[in-house]
Amino acid sequence: ATYHGATVAVKQVKKCSKNRLASRQSFWAELNAARLDHKNVVRIVAASTCAPDNQNSFGTIIMEYVGNSTLDHVIYGSGCIMAKRKADQLSIAQCLGYSCDIMAGLVFLHSHLIVHLDLKPAN
Repeated sequence: ATYHGATVAVKQVKKCSKNRLASRQSFWAELNAARLDHKNVVRIVAASTCAPDNQNSFGTIIMEYVGNSTLDHVIYGSGCIMAKRKADQLSIAQCLGYSCDIMAGLVFLHSHLIVHLDLKPAN
């Protein structure tokens, strides 16, 4: 998607039928992170609580687009069920680099009393 001419990622925040209060709190907590700026944290560009065509959504969050590859793709390859061949495995230096970037982002979030509840290579 594009927003003001820039490519962005769009996330619909769905209402959880089991716990709507928790879903709403999660949505607002994520928006609270919009004020933060760190090179290892995806930036929130805009958000809307208006979703007239979708009653199952609290709103939409528009985030910076950071590319079409995830750490999951880097580790396991794109769409490959089998593990990568030994020659294609990440080096120790690469693993440490990714780990340090992730930890720097988490330390920054934690210093602002924000806990990431969905951290995984596919994000």
